[in-house]
Amino acid sequence: MSPEDREPGPEQHSGSLYTTDSLPAHRRRGYWREALSRTFGAVHMTVPNEVYSGRIQTLPLGRLQAVTVDGDCLSALRTRRLVAQGNEDDYVVVKLLDRGVARLEQDGREADLGPGDIFIYDMARPVRLTLPQSFRTKSLVLPRSVLGLSESEMAHVTASPVSHDTPLGGLLSPFLAGLVDGAGTYPPRTSELMARNFVELLGVLADEKLGRPSADTPGGNRAMLLRIQGYIDRHLANPDLTPQAIAQAHHISLRYLHKLFEGEDATVGRWIQRRRLEKCRRDLARRANISTISAVAHQWGFTSAAHFSRVFRATYGMTPREWRETQFIDR
Repeated sequence: MSPEDREPGPEQHSGSLYTTDSLPAHRRRGYWREALSRTFGAVHMTVPNEVYSGRIQTLPLGRLQAVTVDGDCLSALRTRRLVAQGNEDDYVVVKLLDRGVARLEQDGREADLGPGDIFIYDMARPVRLTLPQSFRTKSLVLPRSVLGLSESEMAHVTASPVSHDTPLGGLLSPFLAGLVDGAGTYPPRTSELMARNFVELLGVLADEKLGRPSADTPGGNRAMLLRIQGYIDRHLANPDLTPQAIAQAHHISLRYLHKLFEGEDATVGRWIQRRRLEKCRRDLARRANISTISAVAHQWGFTSAAHFSRVFRATYGMTPREWRETQFIDR
């Protein structure tokens, strides 16, 4: 079976890594084409005769699949025949172009994209994606059913990019990038919450594309919540990040801020602490990180090493030192 005819990757809920780094030059092109096809499904894939480097990382995020791709250039065409013969038509891809330029064609529309732009394409219909130079993309692959859109509604959303310099794009781009970068590091409950939040934000995007009002609605509240959560992630290192400071930065009342977090299984303060702990836990597990435990804690906004150790142990059942030593032993 040729790489173009292989089954896709969306149903692979465990993580995978493909890289050309250790391959001899004559094997890279075939390996890279197969890796791309395994990840993104039945497509006609064109890649350069000489592939210098390529890397694909996939990781689960709740019901979604997070994918990061670094490569030289490629062109992917998904025809009606390939749609019919594959089993990936139940999936939608939401993709952030992190580096490079791209051209997307689907549902009679063509879009040129630059760094920071987000676009959606539906695996159930023909699509062409061209990346003519070195690129990096960050994608979330999700079941079409979770969006709750009809066929005609879905056709209005595809190949209609969201620029990073629009209000919604400025919220969605860093949020998507953060989700993909953090996939595999969140506890299961957090992964489910983040995936749900992302899907609800996509609903706001769909409302905007379809001309449906979403302000002052649950969807509008969700968009504000996700904007605030993104703000928190960008300012975790600031020890003065408090609910009062967050409310002031977003021109909302402290009462409204707390109301937004009522459905998140955590208060605002607990959310901040949870995200700081997750960042510290990730960094302490990295062999290349030679920082002291106290330095890692301070880097992510903890002002007291003793307090950090107490809350880390209460959350994960072991001290930060025990966690770090366990990770190194397991490797």
